[in-house]
This record gives sequence, structure tokens and C-alpha cells, in this order.
Amino acid sequence: MRTFSRALTTFALTTALAAPLLMGGCAARVGYRTYDPYYNDYHTWDSNEVGFYTQWETNTHREHKDFRKRSADEQKEYWTYRHSQK
Repeated sequence: MRTFSRALTTFALTTALAAPLLMGGCAARVGYRTYDPYYNDYHTWDSNEVGFYTQWETNTHREHKDFRKRSADEQKEYWTYRHSQK
């Protein structure tokens, strides 16, 4: 009985410690959705969108900056560029 209790405790502890890592990995693969108010649609910010965003930064000679920290004018400029690339 004591061995079973120890095994159960070890399993529960391992599961509790591993759960955030597994959940974080899933969130990173899915990305997040962002709303484009100028074209009234949503974009999933995943590796595909990051590619377009990096290309836009390079083409417009901008330093890398998180999209959410850019000014409204720069965000609008990105969405215009993004929709011209479809």
C-alpha cells in the first residue's frame, strides 16, 4: 500500500509540474488572433503572419518592434501592405 501511495504522489506531482509546459507549447503553436479594423477581418498571428510582418519591417527599413507596440499609423500601414500581398 505504501508503494502505491508513493507512486501516486509522484505521478500527481509530475503531472502538476508538466501541465503548464504542455499548455504553453500548445499556445505557442496556435498563435493569437488580432483584429484588423481597417479591413474588418481577423488574422492569426502565427509563423505565416510573422513572415509578412518581418518582410514589411525589412522593406520599409524599420527596426524590429512588437506589432502591438507600434503606433496606430504604423499598424494601418502594415495592414495595407498585408492586404496587398494576398
